[in-house]
Amino acid sequence: METVLLYILGIVIVALGLAISIALHEFGHLVPAKLFGVRVGQYMIGFGPTLWSRRRGETEYGVKAIPLGGYISMAGMFPPAKPGGKARTASTGFFQTMVQDARTVSADTVPEGEEHRTFYNLSIWKRIVIMTGGPFMNLVIAVVLFAVVLCGFGVQQVSTTIGSVSECLLPATSTETSCAPNDPEAPGAVAGILPGDRLLSIGGEPVTSWAQATAIIQKSPAKQLALVVERDGGQVELVATPALTERYVYDADGRNVTDADGTPLTQEVGMLGITAAYELVPQPVTAVLPAVGGNIAAVTNIILHLPQRLVDVANAAFGPDARDPNGPISVVGVGRIAGEITSLNTIPIADRASSLIGLVASVNVALLVFNLVPLMPLDGGHIAGALWEGIRRFFAKLFKRRDPGPVDTAKVIPLTFAVVILLGGMSLLLIYADIVKPISLL
Repeated sequence: METVLLYILGIVIVALGLAISIALHEFGHLVPAKLFGVRVGQYMIGFGPTLWSRRRGETEYGVKAIPLGGYISMAGMFPPAKPGGKARTASTGFFQTMVQDARTVSADTVPEGEEHRTFYNLSIWKRIVIMTGGPFMNLVIAVVLFAVVLCGFGVQQVSTTIGSVSECLLPATSTETSCAPNDPEAPGAVAGILPGDRLLSIGGEPVTSWAQATAIIQKSPAKQLALVVERDGGQVELVATPALTERYVYDADGRNVTDADGTPLTQEVGMLGITAAYELVPQPVTAVLPAVGGNIAAVTNIILHLPQRLVDVANAAFGPDARDPNGPISVVGVGRIAGEITSLNTIPIADRASSLIGLVASVNVALLVFNLVPLMPLDGGHIAGALWEGIRRFFAKLFKRRDPGPVDTAKVIPLTFAVVILLGGMSLLLIYADIVKPISLL
């Protein structure tokens, strides 16, 4: 019962973190819009029926039933068909009607006499500031949360503390998974090394890292080594003799080195049968931005290869293929991972809290990158429209031509409609995959 409650708690915590992230994303749009004098009719978290709202001044603030995003409603998102003209009402076809309806809805948000407070009448740089305000807030949230994780909690690193001591030594080629009664006892156990001991020196050489200790042990088979460990606040002197045994050869990236036939290579080295414990080590502030940058690069790579990634997800969801743990997931998948993290009572609470915060930080990076894709209705689509307008006006001025006026972004409404359908289909596929074949931490 406790595990179930912890699982639910993880989902609730991440859901709350996502709601706050969405609210701050829209706040990033709201503040510059109001500063630049644009009339904002609504600030809403969610879509669909309104659950709660309150009007303050000219803006209605509220929460809607479907918590899959949010929006602010700005007056005059689309310009009239011609500068200074009125929205057309004639219909010549399905897509033309869609464009005209968008213009009509946009025109209806502009009260008489407040045409100067429309989004499309703003200068190009102001429109870009408004539309980048949301993704910028996601970037700020990600930086703050990664700073909490890296500098506050720290990252798991190999320490010089003994994590476990083996009962016996098995060669790398052995298929056994446990020690038999006639197996020789591991040298570390014979020497009296205990889990929790911290290595201070080996063979008279001070130990500063586990890699250093491993190197000394591996090159000293059948040689007696004087060990000094810290135990219960005091120093204990031990003597251990590494045994000669087989281990696999690994490259710098931790992958097995193989021969021409693909057989993993082994080598004989000295071993004591001890493993290191991991500990949280706080990182410097300078580690935060590279971590965020690496996350942004990873999400960008997923988006650039999204068609193939979605094909892989479909093959996994409807076939025998396994899910790629580094592939795209839905909010359902994020919730499941959060539930698994909180229900893992085998790890400390601090580690679980750090993982949850890191999860929300990563989701904000995903929101940042995804919203900058230059397709409407995403923020990047509006930014692309403003930039295109700037290019047109620049060349018109350069060649002393008439100002072409605002870009008629309403014309891409059919494409926007197609993007919405594709995004909806993608969401349904990912949700289905996260239900029938979820990515799991366990």
